[in-house]
Amino acid sequence: MSPSGGCARFLRFAAVGAVGTLAHYALLLALVEGADAPPLAGAIAGFMLGALVNYALARRLVFASTRSHAQALPRFFAVALAGLAWTALLMSFFMELLGLHYLLAQVLTTALLLLWHYAGNALWTFRRGRRDTESR
Repeated sequence: MSPSGGCARFLRFAAVGAVGTLAHYALLLALVEGADAPPLAGAIAGFMLGALVNYALARRLVFASTRSHAQALPRFFAVALAGLAWTALLMSFFMELLGLHYLLAQVLTTALLLLWHYAGNALWTFRRGRRDTESR
């Protein structure tokens, strides 16, 4: 893949991620502001919704993956769960240690995790390996 192709794919990943992030933030706000849930619980629930949206869109629109859901979905959620652990750690750090408002903490957390998710999914979740091309 050419460097410009990788850049275009990263930009598509970021755009798809924006849709997942919108779902994430909508649930976060609904839970915290509407249901009086704790911010950390709202962030985690939002993260999980965003992950589901991102899997569906990234699989089709970013990576055009032919890897089976049985192979790709567990890998995707392994990357996402590691991201979830980072989300909980970073949200706690930003809110409790630095005293940031939960929305600013979430924006910073999301920005930091963008590269993590792209690399994990490009290099592991949806990467076409020898086995994938042989089975087609």
